Amino acid sequence: MPTTLLTADELQALRLQKPELIILDVRLQEDHERRAIAGSVNNCVYEVAFPERLPSLIPALDTPVCVYGESGASHEARVAEEKLVRAGYTQVHRLNGCLAGWCAAGLPEQGTGAAPEVPALPSGHLTMDVNESRAEWLGRNLLNKHWGRVPITAGYLDVEKGEIQGGEFVLSIADITCDDLAGNPYHDVLIAHLRSDDFFDTVLYPEARLKLTRATRIPDAAPGTQNLQVEADLTLRGITAPITFSLSAGMDDKGRCAAQAAFNIDRTRWGVLYGSGSFFHRLAGHLVNDLIELQVRIVMEAA
Repeated sequence: MPTTLLTADELQALRLQKPELIILDVRLQEDHERRAIAGSVNNCVYEVAFPERLPSLIPALDTPVCVYGESGASHEARVAEEKLVRAGYTQVHRLNGCLAGWCAAGLPEQGTGAAPEVPALPSGHLTMDVNESRAEWLGRNLLNKHWGRVPITAGYLDVEKGEIQGGEFVLSIADITCDDLAGNPYHDVLIAHLRSDDFFDTVLYPEARLKLTRATRIPDAAPGTQNLQVEADLTLRGITAPITFSLSAGMDDKGRCAAQAAFNIDRTRWGVLYGSGSFFHRLAGHLVNDLIELQVRIVMEAA
């Protein structure tokens, strides 16, 4: 069933012509409460219950419906339009320009008018929440892989005027685990090998340290994408070498600074040479890839 794209003036005329018309705001409920088209109802399309709520909001499938989102650049109205058509609604319209276009036309609005709060990174010395933070590793050879965790036992960030000035995190390499072999007798064999001088030599070097030296914002990064480029020094097996990686950072709904990153390191830069084809010939089944993938989640305590 084809849908119709309406201008703000066309929608205003249609609602006067068809009083049964439902104007459906498919944004977040708090955004609807803040500013919305007068007389519209809300059903957030981001929520999995969106289709389940449609029959109570719009019982008859032949009811005319016009959906709108925040602006023409945001896709929530298009997504909702498709879901309504899939649900069997036969008179589906979409507002061109969405709420931004409606407001620009000076047409009736409702809501508190309050601007949404944008949480800012607090200044000061922020301490890491060790219970919420973690590091995961993944290593491979030609056909297989193993993965597990390394506890992050301490950490901090220094922040000034919303910008990260530095920080350091401590990883307990001696407490490394292998999750894919949990409960398997081979787990302890592998962990003993990783702790040995073939790999991380944890008797002499039980910890690794990641010290941030620079964090630069990535221009025009969308929410949910990597928004910081980080330069850091990683100390492992007593060797310190620089690394760079990007991460996604922000504030959670509890007012905590949080970040996640996934990146690779070449273990041979820190003297972990066992099974490396870059240093040994004819390794056969003892070959281990040089790259180790790290996935890091950092959560700071609320200021």
